Amino acid sequence: MGIGVSPERSGAELGLRSLDFAARGEPTEYRDQVKALRHLPNVITLLRLVAAPAAFWLIGVGEMAPAFWLFVIAAATDAVDGALARLTGAQSVIGSYLDALADKVLLVGIYLSLGLQGFLGVWLVSLVVGRDLLLIVFAAVLHFQGVQKKIEPLRISKVNTFVQILLAAVVLGHHGLGWFPAAAVGPLCGIVAVSTVLSAVAYLVAWWPRLLWWRE
Repeated sequence: MGIGVSPERSGAELGLRSLDFAARGEPTEYRDQVKALRHLPNVITLLRLVAAPAAFWLIGVGEMAPAFWLFVIAAATDAVDGALARLTGAQSVIGSYLDALADKVLLVGIYLSLGLQGFLGVWLVSLVVGRDLLLIVFAAVLHFQGVQKKIEPLRISKVNTFVQILLAAVVLGHHGLGWFPAAAVGPLCGIVAVSTVLSAVAYLVAWWPRLLWWRE
């Protein structure tokens, strides 16, 4: 039996069409729905911030399996909030900073937790944390100088974030669920180290001229 098409709009169709209607100043009901959706990206980002400490605690008490699932879900929301922000036109300066903050808190905290438990080397944890601290300082200087208001991640940074998430998931999955071979950790650590250094260099190359704008 075929699936009939309801004369009423589906939720997905209504959500997509509402964007067009809102832009053209059409029915208030559509504009209100889009306005409500625009809060979702920041709400999801804040939930990621809340989930991060719980994941750290689970690692600290040796509950690696639930820590794995919580981390994977929290990491997945990074793609979800970004897609929703673009779909609803809710991209903003505060949103870009919240998203970057949530990413840093989650990944840096996870790496510190895994390092403290002896699952990751001190050298790699120091590299990851040091890179993020350096970028935070540079971003803050650019912001307060009024040179850069919105955080725009570079492509190499997105790659770096992905491999960092992958390594953390593999370590958590191996120790919590026995899903991944221990032999995969070493090569992934090397990939994370290289991408972390390349990402830091790329940001320095992109941002350094802006830091010296007052000398021109």
